Amino acid sequence: MAALALLASVAIVAPLGAAIGAALVVPLVALGLFDLAQTRHAIRRNFPVIGHGRYLLETIRPEINQYFIESDTDGTPFPREQRTVVYQRAKGVRDTVPFGTQQDVYAAGHEWLNHSLLARTVEDEEPRIRIGSKDCAKPYLASVLNVGAMSYGALSGAAVRALNRGAADAGFAHNTGEGGISEHHRHGGDLIWQLGTGYFGARTEGGDFDAETFALKAADPAVKMIEVKLSQGAKPGHGGILPAAKLTAKIAAVRGVPLGRDVISPPGHRAFRTPLELVLFCAKLRELSGGKPVGIKLCVGKHRELFCILKAMRATGVHLDFITVDGSEGGTGAAPLELTNSVGTPLVEGLLFVHNALVGVGLRDEVKLLASGKVTTGFDVARLLAIGADACYAARAMMFALGCIQARRCNSNDCPAGVATQNPGLERGLVVKDKARRVAQYHRATVKAFSELVGAAGLDDHHALRPWHIHRRVGPTQVKRYDEIYEYLETGALLGDQVPERYARAWHAAHPERFERDPTQRPTPMVMLAG
Repeated sequence: MAALALLASVAIVAPLGAAIGAALVVPLVALGLFDLAQTRHAIRRNFPVIGHGRYLLETIRPEINQYFIESDTDGTPFPREQRTVVYQRAKGVRDTVPFGTQQDVYAAGHEWLNHSLLARTVEDEEPRIRIGSKDCAKPYLASVLNVGAMSYGALSGAAVRALNRGAADAGFAHNTGEGGISEHHRHGGDLIWQLGTGYFGARTEGGDFDAETFALKAADPAVKMIEVKLSQGAKPGHGGILPAAKLTAKIAAVRGVPLGRDVISPPGHRAFRTPLELVLFCAKLRELSGGKPVGIKLCVGKHRELFCILKAMRATGVHLDFITVDGSEGGTGAAPLELTNSVGTPLVEGLLFVHNALVGVGLRDEVKLLASGKVTTGFDVARLLAIGADACYAARAMMFALGCIQARRCNSNDCPAGVATQNPGLERGLVVKDKARRVAQYHRATVKAFSELVGAAGLDDHHALRPWHIHRRVGPTQVKRYDEIYEYLETGALLGDQVPERYARAWHAAHPERFERDPTQRPTPMVMLAG
């Protein structure tokens, strides 16, 4: 691929006169050879000479720069300064900005942290959170920022290796995504093994869960936690999609699937069908893994169904160790447009609901909350922890650290940066050693920025962040704190006789033995008003 690009560049000037052509071709060839040999820029490495055009376009006219940087993979705006700061931190260059804020502070939706005159320096720049309930024999001390779920298959082997080495270097966790554990995941980084509806890496030939295979792989010391994926923010209610064009023999072997056709995970699990079965399945995974933390990942949909799971936990006494809340704004490489844009609860509302539900049943201290959905900066982390999360995942930002330019070719196997492709000619452009260093640098700088925000708020550590530390402009002349915008329940509020009205209908309709509505609970009548 790179050689063809170099030949194409030379062919542009070949028809010119010999002297003029030589004067142009020789420098171009030299530049092309340099591009092929350098390791910092995947685009130039894959597309020598002509790849410089991409960087030229980014330097001219703000409109062009905005087009290339703000076009998100799902078509929604992605703030340019956030992507820029990822690149700066990943490359280890100065990430400060001149001329003050680049945001419209008077626009509705603008948010900020409430600082203190008693600001302090937070010494702990690597804040950790202990994940593991009373039933967990091997709790895990997780970073507040970790690699979000992205599978080998969706990403290239080189990209996975770079993420894992970066995680090992900076001391944070790497979620495998639902594609299973490959050789590319075994480069020193802590793993969160995600088990989706396809049970890839631990499945029988018929697609059922294989307990024996799971136990063997979960015993790997690198595997620190197990995450059962119930739904994904970018395509809730739909299984994962790996196009046949990206399915190689190695990926098929890791996943345990045949070659030659799209790999589409079922929309629901076969290992369990009821809330009680789900909770007991997670308990079984914890036992098979030797006592490692086990949790679930979901994009919030029907509130009743989460209540069903919590009632099952109370009925059995078996607790999940963590719940990952994925916002509907989360990204993906392949999803139907309708599901991406119009299904699922956004992260803030989903996170608040799950936090309140756990508080309401008295399990919030036992079950940790992880948040996933467009987490990029230290403020993103601080905001989500203030709302109710314990730790965060970043996927898109980690891709930026790898060199992703949002070419939006994730599902077609021709990602020019070598991040989301199985084409060896394009994957070659991603140099693992360089990109692993960038992933680690991005993580360290962002966590440091987060710790500085905690100190600016006058807090000793991140555990003290609360909803009232975050302000949002809700109108031209009105500002509210998060605790004024959203309702927060008192501990045990769902267990008494007076369940808060907003939660009562779903709570009373939930049953631990089925996800369907409890038939003994009559639905609230609908009253049609004329006029």
